[in-house]
Amino acid sequence: MDNELMLKVDNVYKEYKLGAINGRTLTADFQSFIAKILKREDPNSKIGSKTYGKNETFHALKGVSFELKKGETLGIIGGNGAGKSTLLKLISSVTSPTSGTIYLNGRVASLLEVGTGFHRELTGRENIYLNGAILGMTKEEIDLKIEDIIDFSEVRQFIDTPVKRYSSGMYVKLAFSVAAHLDSEIIIMDEVLAVGDVRFQEKCISKMRSLASEGRTILYVSHNMNTVRQLCDRCVVLDKGEKIFDGDTEQAIAVYLGKNLTDFDTFVDFSQVTRPKGITNDIKILSFKLDGKQDSFFENDEKLNFSIKWHCLKNLENFRFELALKNSNDNPIGFAFSNVIEKAEKGKTYTTHFSFDISNLQREKYSARFGFSQTDSMGNNVYLDYIDRAFCFEIIKDNYNFKNKKSLYWGSVKLNDITFFTENS
Repeated sequence: MDNELMLKVDNVYKEYKLGAINGRTLTADFQSFIAKILKREDPNSKIGSKTYGKNETFHALKGVSFELKKGETLGIIGGNGAGKSTLLKLISSVTSPTSGTIYLNGRVASLLEVGTGFHRELTGRENIYLNGAILGMTKEEIDLKIEDIIDFSEVRQFIDTPVKRYSSGMYVKLAFSVAAHLDSEIIIMDEVLAVGDVRFQEKCISKMRSLASEGRTILYVSHNMNTVRQLCDRCVVLDKGEKIFDGDTEQAIAVYLGKNLTDFDTFVDFSQVTRPKGITNDIKILSFKLDGKQDSFFENDEKLNFSIKWHCLKNLENFRFELALKNSNDNPIGFAFSNVIEKAEKGKTYTTHFSFDISNLQREKYSARFGFSQTDSMGNNVYLDYIDRAFCFEIIKDNYNFKNKKSLYWGSVKLNDITFFTENS
């Protein structure tokens, strides 16, 4: 059942006492007590350490709440100290919340750090059986999966070697493989892909997408926004223990990076922008405006409508407008030309209204370069004027199956012909 509730975090708080808590001998406590009475320096205090009062506390989480349904992949993002790892430890039952409740519907496989749940003296094979037993699986159930686990982990040569001799990369490969293949309904991962090599990271992301499509529920914490984009269809943003956003991945990343959700300008003045070398300056683009929009967030069944005001500095014939799109990594992914503009008169200012179909664009953040160009007598393309990163917009909802999201590269997106009309300003 796709709407089955797998996890509910309800108004969870986690409070820690500051300073060293317990862990000292009775003799050390007595020495510290006598030093305090005699107003002397504590002989057991650490160099440079701060002395905390009995009631000084720190709230790692402050009233965090969210729900997760079956088959969802949720990213947890935020800066260092935001409470991400604390939250995952609470969900994994490593520690308990100070207040609030956590509801879990199913077995949980946690990979909170390299080698979590592994016994250093046991071999890789023995640790697979140990982890399976912790999840409540029988030896026969693990036997059916162990070859797939070993193959995926790429550590077959060392599978009967104690894991204390593994490198950090070998640790994470085996740990991820165990978590991904054993029978658990909820998988929790905290920055584990930061250790593996790039090829293995891609392999892991593909595996997690596959697990989500099979109905497994995934919580993923990472500071790598590219992997968050690739994997997560929803994100929770934490800041100083508080949930400040819960929703679309790209909007969550914008919040995390400190950007306002309406940072993208719907009107841009180019009149004072310095132009690059190599253009004729026969046209000067004055301004850009998104038409009919108060923000630059789109669903890909909408039309992208915008207008450009430009001034003609020379009598011109047979030129055209061009537009190039770049993705969030600044890679060009598509190109489009308007039909030929037959004539423009020197000294006149024009406004051209454009509209193009963005249904081929997937959920992503884009920037656009545009300009006017003309073919010279030698057949070369000559720029009359152009502006790089002229405006930015974002597709926040598309009609693609997110689990099969394709990577964007040059020429991967076909931009349909632009429709336009020009009027005197």
